[in-house]
Amino acid sequence: MSAINAGDTAWVLMSGALVLFMTPGLAIFYGGMVRAKSTLNMMMMSFAAMGVTTILWVLYVYSLAFAPDAKAGLIGNLHNIGLAHTLNEVVGNPGHQIPELAYVMFQLTFAIITVALLSGAIADRAKYGSWVLFIAIWVTLVYAPVAHWAFASQNGHGGWIVDHLHALDFAGGTVVEINSGAAALALAIVLGRREGFKRDPMRPHNMPLVLLGAGMLWFGWFGFNAGSAMSAGQLAATAMINTQIATAAAAMSWLTYEKIREGKSTTLGSASGAIAGAVAITPACGFVTPLGALVIGALAGLISAYAVSRKYKFNYDDSLDVVGVHGIGGIVGMIGVGLIATTAVNKLGGNGLFIHGNAGLLVKELIAIVATAAFSFIATFAIAKTIEKTIGFRVRRDIELEGLDTTIHAESAYDITSYTTR
Repeated sequence: MSAINAGDTAWVLMSGALVLFMTPGLAIFYGGMVRAKSTLNMMMMSFAAMGVTTILWVLYVYSLAFAPDAKAGLIGNLHNIGLAHTLNEVVGNPGHQIPELAYVMFQLTFAIITVALLSGAIADRAKYGSWVLFIAIWVTLVYAPVAHWAFASQNGHGGWIVDHLHALDFAGGTVVEINSGAAALALAIVLGRREGFKRDPMRPHNMPLVLLGAGMLWFGWFGFNAGSAMSAGQLAATAMINTQIATAAAAMSWLTYEKIREGKSTTLGSASGAIAGAVAITPACGFVTPLGALVIGALAGLISAYAVSRKYKFNYDDSLDVVGVHGIGGIVGMIGVGLIATTAVNKLGGNGLFIHGNAGLLVKELIAIVATAAFSFIATFAIAKTIEKTIGFRVRRDIELEGLDTTIHAESAYDITSYTTR
């Protein structure tokens, strides 16, 4: 076994822990955004993602995503099924090698958070058992191929986006963000609108939880982006500061949009804007300058805020704005790479249209966007529709009206009882 770089290994292990921390953060974020009667169900959907995805990752999904290419850059083979041939292996460049199991763990956390994100599109109305089945099928048929396309770089013989198209995606603009946004739209369409959509108030029931969850996501995102450098060096530092800048800029631009449009700046807008900025900088954090991150973040806040406001016009019920924040934010970030990426930041990257005057990189980014979104939407729609037509995906109307916490889980997030005084 080749020499392992202890510093890089420690950084990747810590980054994996930070990214895993994002999923409980998402559970709290989403839990606060729904109505009180479905809080626990919403949080349980994220925890189901942690459990099911981990088991399948060990059995075969890691192999499908990251084993040597099986066919035309589309999917990995079964070389690493059951995590075979990973125990004493290393990955990375000479001098910066880490144990492959550290990489297995790091990438697992990406798969978990991507699956968990989808639950936000179908809040208040999905059968829990059907959701668990959906996770198993989706991570196999959708996440694994897309992860292989964009992340499995194998010296020109890996995924078609990274090794053949040579589009740039530093930390998951396609795999996590656009993938989840397109899949969320498909799920929202298949399950339909909530009872009372556009009629009843469906405001977040606990804004302190929303802000706490957003803060946990912001914190974990440093592992998400800076950890993707796979080493504790200059590139990780650049990715980290870019993440902070873009997240802060988007939070403020979203609030500005709200103030101009509605006359009020809301706490929900602050939280949503921060997430939109973190999303947008994800594919770009290792390819743009800090000023470039500022521009991407500011634009992401404005564009995502506008996109979220349009769901009522188009009449689809993406309950917690996965499409507008993650899908649109991911697109903003990928286009930003095509426009302002520079090899001054990352010599292994490329120069965008505004830096080099050549549209080649932008075209590659657009192809990656369209291919990922189209595949994810079509495949997710087919999976969800099949579940709906067989065992059913949506709960009965009476269960939805009563709330999923008591009817499905026999629990309540808030046990408010009467008491007597002495």
